[in-house]
Amino acid sequence: MLIKNAIVLIDEINLQWSDGGELSAAIVEAGVSRLRPVGMAASTTALGMIPLLLDPFFSAMAVTIIFGLLFATMLTMLVVPVLFAMLLHRDSS
Repeated sequence: MLIKNAIVLIDEINLQWSDGGELSAAIVEAGVSRLRPVGMAASTTALGMIPLLLDPFFSAMAVTIIFGLLFATMLTMLVVPVLFAMLLHRDSS
C-alpha cells in the first residue's frame, strides 16, 4: 500500500509538472491533492485492524500494523517529495 501511495504521488507530481508549471509548485500541488486519498486509504486499513486489538493473540500485530502504517504514510507524504526534488535538482545541475 505504501509503495502504491508513493507511485501515485510521484505520478501526480509528474502530471502537475508536465502542465508547464514550476517543480516546487508541482510538488506542493501534488502533495495537497493526494493527501486526502492517501490518508483515507491508510486510515481505513488502520480502522479495519481495530477489532484485532481485542484479541489477545493478534493485538500486538494489530498495534504494529496500525502505527506502522500511519507513521509510514506520514513519511511517504513528507520524504518522497523531498527526495524527488533533491534528485531532480541534482540532475538539472
